Amino acid sequence: MTEMTHESGGNGNFDLTQFYQIFFEEAGENLDQMEQMLLALDVDNADDEELNAIFRCAHSIKGGAATFGFADVAELTHQMESLLDKLRRHELQPTPPMVDVLLESSDALKLLLARHSGKDVAPPATHALVERISVLASGEAPASAAPAPAPVAAAPAPVAAPAAPLAVSAPVPAGSRELEIHIGPLEQITQADSIAELFRDISGLGSIEALPCDAADRRIYRVVTTSSDADLMDLFTFHVSKEHINIIERHAPAPKAASKPLANEGTDFGFFDDAPGLPGSAPAAAAAEPAPAPAPAVAPEPVAQVTPVAVAAPKPAAVPKAAPAAAQASLESSTLRVSVSKVDQLINLVGELVITQAMLAQKSRELDSAANQPLLAGLADLDRNTRDLQEAVMSIRMIPMSVVFNRFPRMLRDLAAKLGKKVELITHGEATELDKGLIEKITDPLTHLIRNSCDHGIEMPDERRAKGKTEHGNITLSASHQGGSILIEVRDDGKGLSREKLLRKAREKGIDAPDSLSDGEVWSLIFAPGFSTAEEVTDVSGRGVGMDVVKKNIASLGGTVEIDSAEGYGMSVKVRLPLTLAIMDGMTVRVSDEVYILPLSSVVESFQINPKDINTVAQGSQLVKVREEYMPVIELERVFNVPRFEFNAASPIMVVVEAEGSRVALMVDELLGQQQVVIKNLESNYRKVPNVSGATILGDGKVALILDTSVLVRRSRH
Repeated sequence: MTEMTHESGGNGNFDLTQFYQIFFEEAGENLDQMEQMLLALDVDNADDEELNAIFRCAHSIKGGAATFGFADVAELTHQMESLLDKLRRHELQPTPPMVDVLLESSDALKLLLARHSGKDVAPPATHALVERISVLASGEAPASAAPAPAPVAAAPAPVAAPAAPLAVSAPVPAGSRELEIHIGPLEQITQADSIAELFRDISGLGSIEALPCDAADRRIYRVVTTSSDADLMDLFTFHVSKEHINIIERHAPAPKAASKPLANEGTDFGFFDDAPGLPGSAPAAAAAEPAPAPAPAVAPEPVAQVTPVAVAAPKPAAVPKAAPAAAQASLESSTLRVSVSKVDQLINLVGELVITQAMLAQKSRELDSAANQPLLAGLADLDRNTRDLQEAVMSIRMIPMSVVFNRFPRMLRDLAAKLGKKVELITHGEATELDKGLIEKITDPLTHLIRNSCDHGIEMPDERRAKGKTEHGNITLSASHQGGSILIEVRDDGKGLSREKLLRKAREKGIDAPDSLSDGEVWSLIFAPGFSTAEEVTDVSGRGVGMDVVKKNIASLGGTVEIDSAEGYGMSVKVRLPLTLAIMDGMTVRVSDEVYILPLSSVVESFQINPKDINTVAQGSQLVKVREEYMPVIELERVFNVPRFEFNAASPIMVVVEAEGSRVALMVDELLGQQQVVIKNLESNYRKVPNVSGATILGDGKVALILDTSVLVRRSRH
């Protein structure tokens, strides 16, 4: 694939840029998957399949980056591969520093990919990461990485002048070969210089020296290495197309001496040999390409040398890898990437179809059921199929909360390490689904809440021990559906909120905070702009910008935030969000001549009642007794100033709705039925109307208002 890129890129017949976006998306998914697996890795008892899966993620990114010419991404992932390959072959034992450097490399790769995708981000410094990975891959202790920068700092000078000898990155093992490598002709000769830098960056690869060359578009190097031609070709094709590389062996060791390094090389540098597919197929192909270029007398020898590598590659660990790779391929072939705008367009069309179906259903009630039985049966089928289609289309935009939850373990790990705390993240309800638009907007508020719990809530380990708690603090993140809302809770077992401290801070900022405030009102003080309980400003918190923004962002989504706390035991922050989807099930009710829609998910029950059963209490508030429970009554005709005429007055019907954990009874004249309605945004088309969350078009073409049950419940409290 790499060869095709350079060859076709040169004559302009094939443009790979059309595939960039797919590569960036897939690379991002691979990085996220690799990060999750690294965080979950048990370094003491690492599972072979976990290590293989992490290796495959790095390998996939490297392959795509090399194909599209992103040399910096390919080079860093190549270094990660070298370490991961030794881990999965059990040549090295995983350690926390290895996990740390791989996670840092993942962060650097995200920045590199962001730069290639056109975003204005600063380029990450990857050279230090490469050095650390090389040291760890060589089996040395991480502390020995400190003196490494000295020879590295001196290396760039020779690279700038191709004719000068290049630095040797590490002592060359016994049994090395002396090669002459001819590169060219090249339009950009700097590609050849990048090959020379590989020997500086990769520990143990060997030494390289530039030889005199008359042609300006060519380079000749003398290389002393133990690597096979196939491995060298895999490295070089990151930068130069294979047909522009000619490897000639100048001096070969005795066959007996050569066999041992090659066997080792199958381990040390053979991490390109198990690309997805048959083990050993990549090196064989790589060796076959450059073979015709050298003189006929020399050509058979590289082939003979590569053969043992191809035979040695299928180790026992490589056999089970084919199955997961095949499973992954089948999984990828069963998915399809579609633009969100196309999904939104599809949802709008289905919404119009629902309106049309509702109109047909309403008109069909006027027909004679006996004379039009086939037509009515067809309309009933249309009703069922429309509902199934609506549910299927809406599920396309629904995304599990795991997409949001999965980004927090890494953030919490880094934050806890910075603060010197021990924190564990517990998640529940990852499969709970939410609309894609809400998923994107809820991520930032949840990020702040979790950072807040770690920084302000969880105590230091010694402080927790003194209180009789475990050293590890727990932060629990859960999501669940409750009625027509989704409830997301962030809970910790830290020190909780201090009532006295909050009141003192509020008074210092000039906020009216008498001692008579209830606990809930005191907790809500932290939502005041500029309010912070941090004693000092750090890079984590303390600037007073946070909780007020969290509440504002959640309120903009039609949601609410509730805080509960017990000093010394922890605190809980509950975020309730409405499932504001384009289509919903609704209960249609009539009040005088007006029609309103109640979200069916909020409706608990309905019943008829005599006006004398309604009790009036202080300030004109009304209550109705339902099964030994008194419930607030809301007259919709008063809320919306509906004109009442004597001839259509009727006994009131109570519809009990539930929202935010409370119930109220709405007084209506008639229940018209249950139907699917298409939600239209009233604020963008008209203006914001109190107590109304949206509007819909009924089957007869009239507009009906969709009531906001949460606001109505809060209205009854005041």
